[in-house]
Amino acid sequence: MTGRPAEPIFDATPHPFGDGPVAPLVYDASLGALRQRTVNFAAKRYADMMFVTGLDRATADRHFRPRAAAVPAGLDERPGGADISADLRAAVAEGRFAIQAADNRVTVTWTDPAFGAPVVGAAASHAGYGSILLGEHAAPRFDPLPIPRVAADTHDIVAPPATIVPALDAFLASSSGVYAVVIRTPDRVLAERYSSFGRPDRATPSWSMTKAMTCTVIGRMIQEGWLASMHDPAPAPLWRDPRGIHRLITLDHLVRMRSGIGFPVRHGDGSTTLGFENSAVYQDGTDAFEAAQRSIVAALPGSVFRYINAGMNVLGSIVRDQIERRGLPYHRTVYGLLADRLGMSSYQHSADIAGNFIASGAGYATARDYAKLGVLYLNDGVCNGERLLPEGWVDYALTATHTGTSYAACFRTNIDHLFPDLPEDAAWAAGASDNRIFILRRAGLSVAVTNETDHKMDLGALNKLLAIAIETFA
Repeated sequence: MTGRPAEPIFDATPHPFGDGPVAPLVYDASLGALRQRTVNFAAKRYADMMFVTGLDRATADRHFRPRAAAVPAGLDERPGGADISADLRAAVAEGRFAIQAADNRVTVTWTDPAFGAPVVGAAASHAGYGSILLGEHAAPRFDPLPIPRVAADTHDIVAPPATIVPALDAFLASSSGVYAVVIRTPDRVLAERYSSFGRPDRATPSWSMTKAMTCTVIGRMIQEGWLASMHDPAPAPLWRDPRGIHRLITLDHLVRMRSGIGFPVRHGDGSTTLGFENSAVYQDGTDAFEAAQRSIVAALPGSVFRYINAGMNVLGSIVRDQIERRGLPYHRTVYGLLADRLGMSSYQHSADIAGNFIASGAGYATARDYAKLGVLYLNDGVCNGERLLPEGWVDYALTATHTGTSYAACFRTNIDHLFPDLPEDAAWAAGASDNRIFILRRAGLSVAVTNETDHKMDLGALNKLLAIAIETFA
């Protein structure tokens, strides 16, 4: 008897949407890889501070807090594997962790003869692309051409009324890393205050507040008819095989941190665990979108809340794919869809080495421009008379999932009373080091608070400030 068996061992179904699944990403958790990520992140941070935010070297040195790369934790969020924090502290104390900055480029070198050859990482800044992490590479894998942007709007600093000055003073005194506080309605800025190192034109890192920008761009694409529904399978370019388990992941799962994606972590001793990424995108000089799509499905989509960056960069790959399949210029269109529509002229995405705008974090803007995102949500997705977001989107994005977390769709909510003097329906875009854009819908206020990375913020004092602002302006 010849020919194929009636029930072949392997599925021979044609691949109508591409070449099928790709090889899964394996996270290297060896000591050498962790040191490489540590110098890479330091290079990016310094490039951010000096060439995007515009700090001088002495101020950057004061602000910088060395951070050792950590091994991704599992579903229980308990970190495991090697810890190089002590080695990093010793290298910094002994002058073996050197930082060079010139011509919009930062190079960090960690020297340790007992470990081996010096570990070197670099980052370079380009207007419109933020600080690009190069890692061990000499240059980006794309040409960062200039991107036309909207003209900046300027106005004089609006002094706060006397009723909130004591609360502002107390907050700044107990939060040494704060750059700025801006309070506004949809119509105008009501009050703003800057620290000694803050300025109205000083763009600062948003970190995960960028997630709210990405989620809003997805909303824009639904409004434009480019995407149909948040509850459809996520149309990532590498997830198009209809037989693949990734097709169970919806756009809603991604924005609500319930995709279930993770990856194997290979430790220095050869053992392997399951990890859920949260920082590698800011530490690896690689293609963030490809790496995210190479995640495996490690938990049933929709079943577990696990805050990760990979899911957001899957969304970023979808944004890029939807733009380029329409023959539009990727970088310019990303800005044109949202930031430029809102007049956020200072806003910059941070690009990876492949030219992708990182969707999970590391964008930059002034506090005034961050507050404009809050205004869009106060106005139910309408800007200058034009509906930018679908009707009902604001309620969708700012409503928590109601399954044990205050997280909504790339925003956080106050249902856990983190800010006890704010209503439960208060929501905010949240970034590392307590950067926030508050959306206080009952009061009609948008409040942006920007803070330096790894500097503690006094949330109790911020709670009091916001409560007094509501009393004063609502």
